[in-house]
Amino acid sequence: MNIKIKYFTDKIEKLRYIDGKSDWIDLRCAEEISLKKGEWKLIPLGVAMQLPEGYEAHIVPRSSTFKNFGIIQTNHCGVVDSSYCGDNDQWFMPVLAVRDTEIHVNDRICQFRIMENQPRIEFEEAEHLGASDRGGFGTTGRS
Repeated sequence: MNIKIKYFTDKIEKLRYIDGKSDWIDLRCAEEISLKKGEWKLIPLGVAMQLPEGYEAHIVPRSSTFKNFGIIQTNHCGVVDSSYCGDNDQWFMPVLAVRDTEIHVNDRICQFRIMENQPRIEFEEAEHLGASDRGGFGTTGRS
């Protein structure tokens, strides 16, 4: 699959797919960021992409993001659909700082993968679902 990408800066490493390691692709901070505990910011990721019709990108923090930078992604999973593909549609990561922190240009702070859109779904109301009742809470069925 080929995806058109526009870079907003030449200061970040170009995106690349690493075979055999993971099918998630790292995204990098595109500007110097200083945040005080409790502050939030849309961190620019320095890229815009033209995703194929019928696909979307899911953006999540890297496993080390919280430990290294003390930030939490406020939408927990960002979704970029294929209509967000213009020349000025830069990707961002909304974050909240839980401690004073600095994030530097080119720091790897999140990752994304391309997913096929969910198929069209129609819901059919039913009085009974026909499966065994597990108690209505979590995987154990107990609160």
